[in-house]
Amino acid sequence: MTDSSPPEPTQRETLDSYDSVPPTPAVSRAEGAPAAAPSRPVRQRRVLLPILLFVATCLSTFFVGWTRWQPTMLLGGMVDAEYDPLLSDPLVEGIRLVLRHVSVSDGLIYMACLLAILFAHEMGHFLMTVRYRIHASYPYFIPIPISPIGTMGAVIGMDGLKANRRQLFDIGLAGPLAGLVIAIPVLYVGILQMDLTKTAPSPYSLDVPLGLAWAMAWFQVPGYSLGDPVAQAQLNPYFMAGWVGLLVTGLNMLPISQLDGGHVAYTLFGKWSYFLAWGVIIAAVTAMALGAGWTWILMLILVLVIGPSHPPTADDSVKIGAVRWIVGFTSLVIPILCFPPQAIIT
Repeated sequence: MTDSSPPEPTQRETLDSYDSVPPTPAVSRAEGAPAAAPSRPVRQRRVLLPILLFVATCLSTFFVGWTRWQPTMLLGGMVDAEYDPLLSDPLVEGIRLVLRHVSVSDGLIYMACLLAILFAHEMGHFLMTVRYRIHASYPYFIPIPISPIGTMGAVIGMDGLKANRRQLFDIGLAGPLAGLVIAIPVLYVGILQMDLTKTAPSPYSLDVPLGLAWAMAWFQVPGYSLGDPVAQAQLNPYFMAGWVGLLVTGLNMLPISQLDGGHVAYTLFGKWSYFLAWGVIIAAVTAMALGAGWTWILMLILVLVIGPSHPPTADDSVKIGAVRWIVGFTSLVIPILCFPPQAIIT
């Protein structure tokens, strides 16, 4: 995900540190000679914070994979353990209960696959900004160890006002496409390992997006019928990582505001993208009110706070060409194929 809004200097400093170039020593010059141009600030990317957040996200995704995507089981096992002061200690019994249901291999596979998808997504954005010499921060990964997913993805900040129409199109779309290049083969492995005829009590199920549902039906996953959710106990680390990859891609490609899809929509439709964004927002609110659940209410509030409109590029008159028009219009179906409306069903 990229944020190309024109932040104020104080806001920009939250993403990147700034070090001023030392003033050039005064030198004698002939009278009437032009004065030397004043030195400009040199923006230096923060390194330590992105590294720390990346490591924290590795740990959080490993943890949720280790607990088979139910991280609250650790606390719940300790609370629910039967206590007999003569026979057992509740902490010991709780830990034993948890250890019977955890998997180190699942944690490592899930961490590696999901971080590969997210890293590819953000590097798609970052390398395109390097190509066009537009300053951008390193990716900031967001760990959430108490969620079944373990992360909220990642984000980079960039000087979006310095990108013209064609450049913003390439930057916005490069991330989702790069993420899908990794997510699709990971999902393929996960689908081949699935057997939905095996059931077990599960605290939640995953809503399957349309594109993934078609793929599962095509590969004839045992026990799957088109439209069925997948229970937590039936998950494998490859499938879960790929599912999260589709979720992140579909969410970012919604044609709203500063999301990747918002960048693409603005480069295609210009100011008319404002009405497309409002159409998506109204459709989302209507779906939630009609029973789809309020899973995305916080995301919706965040979008409304940021604003559904997209700022202009450095040059909106630049032509994007026929190929980008075709790719851009095709990319508008990504949310339909990759975004699970209810995400997690409890």
